[in-house]
Amino acid sequence: MRAAFRFLGRGCWLARRDPRVPLLAAVTYVTATTQLRDIRHLLAALVLAFTYYALAQIPWRAVRVQWTYLVIVVAVFSSLNAILTGGGAGSFEGDETHVLFTLPLGIEVTAEGVSLAATRFVRFLGIAAVSFPVAYAIAPGDLGLALKNLHLGDRFSVMVDLTVRFIPTIANEFAETLDAQRVRGYDPTARSGGLLARVRRVAPVFVPVTVGSLAGAEDTIDAMDLRGFGTGKRVWYRQLRMDAASWVVVLAFLLFLALATYLSLTGQSEHYLLPSLVS
Repeated sequence: MRAAFRFLGRGCWLARRDPRVPLLAAVTYVTATTQLRDIRHLLAALVLAFTYYALAQIPWRAVRVQWTYLVIVVAVFSSLNAILTGGGAGSFEGDETHVLFTLPLGIEVTAEGVSLAATRFVRFLGIAAVSFPVAYAIAPGDLGLALKNLHLGDRFSVMVDLTVRFIPTIANEFAETLDAQRVRGYDPTARSGGLLARVRRVAPVFVPVTVGSLAGAEDTIDAMDLRGFGTGKRVWYRQLRMDAASWVVVLAFLLFLALATYLSLTGQSEHYLLPSLVS
């Protein structure tokens, strides 16, 4: 397991903090926003999320493809879900449904559905903003240590660390296999032929990648067994300590979680119908 996600936040303010901070921030933000239904509250949460995201100083050019893909996927699925339910999955006030227009096959697009789609889009956009620093602003060797210091246990910490490393390792092996095939005169990514022909050309690449991944996993298991992993308490070389700035960030997210929980329990964060759609 030699690969890892790129450490894009190297030297930034957030990367200099305790690596537990991005993990705690992501967990508390997700827990809080899942309790909020009012898009006005979620927009305020979105400001908090992107303010925190700015602390990671992740270069836009390095993640613009991921952000573009994520925004498109979230927008499409939020819209489809809202159209199919007609906003019926939301807890809007009143029984009246405001139909904006009708699509072919008699599918009605309602103001409630559009409001629900916008609410979900804002929620998932904020979740993405606090999740990116987990992948790109934590040093590759600190993830397992951070989980361990959150008292999640040695086995779980190492398992998550290896699983996260496994994803970019697969990507690297796939790229290396493609290059090896091209050197031998076979280009699996050639654009000639139809879609089925292109899929058929790429299919043989998955066999060596899968076999290599399984072999690498076996090597990792053997190496851990030879070192006696799991037979006793594991000693970690580094020790983590939260500085004052780290505590400020964590407390800010905990306060946000407390506020979101209060709004949810008191019924003050129900779905909000955008007035511009019914005026």
